[in-house]
Parts: sequence; structure tokens; C-alpha cells
Amino acid sequence: MAIAAGATLVLGLTPAAAANTLPDGPALAKQLVKKVDVNGVNRHLIALQRIADTNGGTRAASTEGHKKSAEYIATKLEAAGYQVTRQEFPFTYSQTLAEKLTAGGQSVPVIAMEYTKSTPVGGITAPLAVVAVDDTSGCEATDYTADVAGKIALIKRGGCSFAQKQQTAAAAGAIGAIVYNNTDGALNGTLGGPENAAIPTGGVTAAAGAQLATLGGQNVTLELRAFQEARTSYNVIAETKTGRKDNVVMLGSHLDSVPAGPGINDNGSGSATLLETALQLGSSPKVNNAVRFGFWSSEEFGLIGSTYYVDSLSFEQQLDIALYLNFDMIGSPNAGYFAYDGDNSDGVGAGAGPYGSAQIEKTFVDFMQAARGVSLEGTDFTGRSDYGEFIAVGIPAGGLDTGAEVLKTPAQAAKWGGTAGIAFDPCYHQACDNLGNIDRVALDRNADGVAWALGVYATSTESINGVQPGKAKSKSLTAQKRSTQRSLTAHTAGDPHALTA
Repeated sequence: MAIAAGATLVLGLTPAAAANTLPDGPALAKQLVKKVDVNGVNRHLIALQRIADTNGGTRAASTEGHKKSAEYIATKLEAAGYQVTRQEFPFTYSQTLAEKLTAGGQSVPVIAMEYTKSTPVGGITAPLAVVAVDDTSGCEATDYTADVAGKIALIKRGGCSFAQKQQTAAAAGAIGAIVYNNTDGALNGTLGGPENAAIPTGGVTAAAGAQLATLGGQNVTLELRAFQEARTSYNVIAETKTGRKDNVVMLGSHLDSVPAGPGINDNGSGSATLLETALQLGSSPKVNNAVRFGFWSSEEFGLIGSTYYVDSLSFEQQLDIALYLNFDMIGSPNAGYFAYDGDNSDGVGAGAGPYGSAQIEKTFVDFMQAARGVSLEGTDFTGRSDYGEFIAVGIPAGGLDTGAEVLKTPAQAAKWGGTAGIAFDPCYHQACDNLGNIDRVALDRNADGVAWALGVYATSTESINGVQPGKAKSKSLTAQKRSTQRSLTAHTAGDPHALTA
């Protein structure tokens, strides 16, 4: 469903009057909020759209569209004086060729899981086996009866990864799997990598799952086919020249789109905002802590770029990162306003983030309420974006987003504006995720939130990890000398901090 270009500004307006008062905070945070302007962010989005338009309509990892997007960002940061690294890594490129499901004589919309096994052309036809519903449906071998062999399993989302569900179903003899959502909206999933794929697996909505569940034992036809190929792509990493290098504030967003479209909201919005924030900050700001920006590739293929980056760091280099802030989809056209639930106050899913994540959440919540009159809701650390490997190694994390394929509720529409009953981003992972798919009011508010958090933590992370800003100067020179020496010797060793062309 496309959003009319003239409607995107209206959807972000909140019924409540916007606040104007900045909360107490460092001078740098206040300065950056004034300097980071949505018009500058929008100019970068225009550039990304034109890059996609002249390169096959996509900016997917390993394509010319991604390469030119990465160079657009890297060269601007280099011109601004940043220390820029291009970090190459291998990954498996995957592009969907067919996704069809026929049941009860009707076509049912289905989305192929990333890295799924492919069916033959024309698909597979077999009886549907409905897996019993509990909190961990399809996760254990005991969830499957003996007669699932040779059938296509219908499994409810939740309790374990999609990879585990289809692997367990395959072990029980199933020849295909259909996972249906446990919330409103389409189900876009990934198996995490080609090595995890066992049987053809697709996702459907909760409503489609409920209808399919009435067809147990009847034949269904499932066709899921994808092209896969070993390729390489690269991350762009940029760091300030000033600030202590042993207490780095890191911000990241993925730059790649899905193959199907230009990815202007997902995730041009986050990348364009980080680029503009970096340019307004400058490469040699007066900060206590160095600031590092990561523009990840291959997020859409399973968080490959950010995972590669974190795993390439030694334990000591991971300790150098005080916190990580992630921004993925911050201009959705039917925008919601979410911050990652660092303290698990919502009590949903994965639980709290590493220590410090709760404080990060509060920084965003307090700013958006006081300065922009927007009440944030928590969003769970589901592992769907690039914070995943950072929190896996204990680095505190947080961030903002405006929602993806989940439907906006009436209560959320009353609170934030927009339209209940449609997705926060109806063009999620589609060709229509273009310049007309951005709510610039939401983008402006979230850009202010990015600028504020960066200014707060570049000044001090004492609330996160106890590191006092007053001790930065004496340690900073030593740390910078160590970092410089490491950069000079790291090129052949593949150090991700090395300055490479």
C-alpha cells in the first residue's frame, strides 16, 4: 500500500501541543539539537533515492546502489576530517524469486523467510499439519505428532527463532513450514543464514494463520524460491579525532536496503540522520569521549555487517565502547514513537539490555517528552536490528524507531496521530519505500533525539558506566597515542580501526 506524497507530513502530527523546553543537559547536546536540521537530513535522503533510481531501484548489499551509497557517506565524512574505515566482509546474498501459497482453493499472501530452502518450480503440494499452540509452539520435538512426516507444518510465531522452528519441524519429517504471526501485520522473517535452512519456510499474518488452522489435513501448495550467491560488501566506520578512545560513544544504522526497493525509510532515514549529525558535530569537537559512527551493510541479510564488526574486535576493543545507539527506521509514514526497552519495564520477550541500557532509554524518553511533547513506548530487544551483537557481548544499547509492519492501534493513533489499523510503514520491504514514504515530522523529532543523546554521552557516560568526564584529559592523550600506533600497524592484521581506502 503506497502512501500519498502529500499525506506524509500530516500523519506525524500529534494531537498534543509540542513542547519546546529542552531538559537539563550539556551545552553540546543543546547545540546539536539546534544544528541538526531535518532539511539537511532530507537532502541525504534525496541523494539515496537518486542513487537507487540510477542503479536498478535498489541499494541492497553488494549492489552498485549500496556501493555508491556507502561512498556518498564515506567521502563526505572524509572531507569533514573524520577517520574513516571501509571494512569488507563476506556474506550470502539472497533474492526472492517466488513466494506463493494456495490453500482451500484460494491464494494466501506469504513471505519467504530470508535464506529459506527453495521448493521446485511450481512448489510442493502436501497435507497441512497444524502444530498445537503453546508459548513455544514448534520449538520442541514433542510439539510434533508422528503423522507430520511428509506434510507442511503450520506453526505459530513465538518462543524460539524461526530457524529453530523449521529445523525441529524438519527433524520430525515435515517437508515445509508456514509460520504465522502472533501480532497484527505481515511476517518478514529470517533464518539467520543459509546454514540454518532445513526446509522451505514462509511467513503469513495472524489472520491467515487462523484461517489455515481450519484446513488441517487438507492439501496446500507452497512455492518459495530464492537466488543465493556468495558475495562481499563493506561497512563504513567513522570516528572523531578528539575525545578519549577508551570510552567511545558509538552510533549505528544500516545503510543497505532490501533487493526489492530503495529503502528510504528502511533504513535511509537512520543513515541520513547519522550522517547529518556527524557533519554537524564535526571531526574534532570539544568532547570528553570519542564518537564513532557505523553505517552497516547486509543488515537485511541477517545483521551480517554489524555482527562481523563486533566479532572482529578483541575483548579490550569491545571494552573501549561505552555504549551503542541504534537507529533503524525513524521516519515511518504512519509513525509511532518507540525507544528500546532497556529496563524491561514492559515485561515482554527478551528482557532487559545490559547494564546501562535502562539509563539510555530514560535519556530518550525524558528528552522526547520534555522537548517535543511526545510520549514514547517501549519496544523489545527482539534482535531484529544491529544492536543485536552489541548487547550479546554486554555493551549497553538503546535507540529510537517509528515502527515497521505492525499495525498501529487505536490507542496509538489517539496518542500520536496517524491511522489505526494500518502498518506504521505500509511500504516495509517493498519498492514503494521511497521519498514519498517518509513522515518528516517524525524524522525531525527523532533527529533531535539522536542529536541530544549523542551530545549527552559524548560529554559524559558516568550514568552508564561510572567513567567521570573530569578524568578524561589525562587518559585521553595516552589512549589516542595507543590508538594511533594501533592504526599504523593494523592494516595487514585486518584491525577494523585501521584507516583503509
